[in-house]
Amino acid sequence: MSASTFWRTVISGCIATFVMTMIAFLQGGLGLPVIDVGHILTQSFNHIHTGEPYSLIWGNLAYNITGVLLALIWVAFLQERIPGNRFIQGVLYGVLVSVVAGGVISPFVSMAAGDSFGFFYTNTWIPGKVLLAGLTMHLGYGLTLMLCMKVAGVGKK
Repeated sequence: MSASTFWRTVISGCIATFVMTMIAFLQGGLGLPVIDVGHILTQSFNHIHTGEPYSLIWGNLAYNITGVLLALIWVAFLQERIPGNRFIQGVLYGVLVSVVAGGVISPFVSMAAGDSFGFFYTNTWIPGKVLLAGLTMHLGYGLTLMLCMKVAGVGKK
């Protein structure tokens, strides 16, 4: 990966993460739960401490870095392996990220924060709505990432 491709991917990841964050907050207007990943990560960081040494800035920083890492993972490992045009790839990557988040990441992060969301949010009051909210966020991420990659000239032409 060239330096130019790296930086265009980082910027695309930042934009896609921003869009995902806005979807997470705005979907409350559609009757879906608002998912504040930065807050959840902050609570997880602070759970083992007597005080709260980590502010919301640290949770949001971790969240945004994760979004950039997902974009880099896409470019480095997956863009040549997942078939279809950019729209199909965006949908498939969004679903893949949502499955990994709901099945692996969220259960571990929530346990680290002193609570348990369960496998695919089964320990929440509204698991179906949380699952749909997560899928909506990640589809927005995947589609925005593919659009940004197209505009930035990263990957297929």
